Amino acid sequence: MTRLIRRRLQARAATFVASVSLAAFCFLFSSLIPAPCAWAESEIESAASPESLPTIAPDELAEIERALGQDSAKPNHPPQPPPASANPVVAALSNFNPDLAVILDVAAGWFSGETGKPITSGGHDPKKTGFTFQQLELSIGKAVDPYFRFDANLVFSQFGVEVEEAYATSLALPFSLQIRAGQLLTRFGRLNASHPHSWEFADQNFALTRLFGAEGNRGLGLELSWLMPLPWFTEIIVSATDATGAATARSFLGAGEFDIDSPLDFQLTAALKQFFPITDALSLNLGLSAVTGPNSTGNGNRTDIYGLDFYLRYRPVTGAALRWIALQAEVFWRRRQIPDDLLQDVNAYAQLVWRFADRWSVAARYEWGSAATGIDGEHTSLDWLDPEWTRDRQRVSAAATFHPSEFSRLRLQGARDHAPSITPDPIWSVILAAEFFVGAHAAHAF
Repeated sequence: MTRLIRRRLQARAATFVASVSLAAFCFLFSSLIPAPCAWAESEIESAASPESLPTIAPDELAEIERALGQDSAKPNHPPQPPPASANPVVAALSNFNPDLAVILDVAAGWFSGETGKPITSGGHDPKKTGFTFQQLELSIGKAVDPYFRFDANLVFSQFGVEVEEAYATSLALPFSLQIRAGQLLTRFGRLNASHPHSWEFADQNFALTRLFGAEGNRGLGLELSWLMPLPWFTEIIVSATDATGAATARSFLGAGEFDIDSPLDFQLTAALKQFFPITDALSLNLGLSAVTGPNSTGNGNRTDIYGLDFYLRYRPVTGAALRWIALQAEVFWRRRQIPDDLLQDVNAYAQLVWRFADRWSVAARYEWGSAATGIDGEHTSLDWLDPEWTRDRQRVSAAATFHPSEFSRLRLQGARDHAPSITPDPIWSVILAAEFFVGAHAAHAF
């Protein structure tokens, strides 16, 4: 529509509205000012008549119709193709495409002391001066149907591929129950069920390595969890998994192969998880865990491990929500039956992490592990599992991490490891680690 036509229409409409308004005003207040408003009634009647409405010349009307036709012929937006979901073939095929993520972890390290004498013991830890290909993890996840979800984590190294986890999770059980079945990390404690890319340090906690092995505690089995109907978050988990695996069940059957004669021949794990929102900004997680299973010394001997985990985090409910500080600690007590003795040891760690800026965080960690004691409470040199661990071990670590984005991470870590029963002098280390992430990955557990 042309600018001239708009102006003409606006002028006529304004004249019409002003005339009617003035006449109406005089009519309403005729009792106060009767003389000047004597013409109000006739003006209102004439304004309401069809003859008083603004008229448009035929040539102007034709121009308006032509302009309206041109406006309607022009689309406001370019035509858009139909969404892929509108195509039934594409929608059906998309159901077969799982969410995929690839995570690369690499590191370069320097260690003091004797060359080639490893003191870090995690499966993906840097163990010598030089470069380390820690792992390439492929994460796969997808809802199978309304009743089950499938997840898997495949880990590639320079020497092969391993199935870290591959399990199905139920989605529709009644009474707040859930089942996981397959190859899975047990939910003993807090750190064991996490993957290396979610750790705050470049190496594995030596307490978990000592108790379970270089890959953490996992195995083929079945897990049942129940979310209890309480005012605060409370979850009970029980699981039964294989008790074998040199790198995953070190305190139990380890690398040995044994027949299953009863349910007690499995590794049985139980855990209690609780979450307390103390304030909008402060939250607390408390957990208790226990695991029991046969060990490789025979004669029906068993190993029992008990754990307590603690996680306290402060995260302000403001625009700086990416900034937080968290304190985490775990304590483990292990009892192992061996012929003619009962060995006991304690392992623990505590770490403090401070995300002080959107892209920066710092962390400090202290670890401690005791030597095994026998029934008489004295340190023993007859520890079949850790014969070299005859004195207490301590490690102190500090790390600074730069997060360019949520898909990459650079970390500088330094540590002092004092294990006098392994090497007389403390081992100093510096590790520079990098992580790169592509794809869709599920959120980590709180």
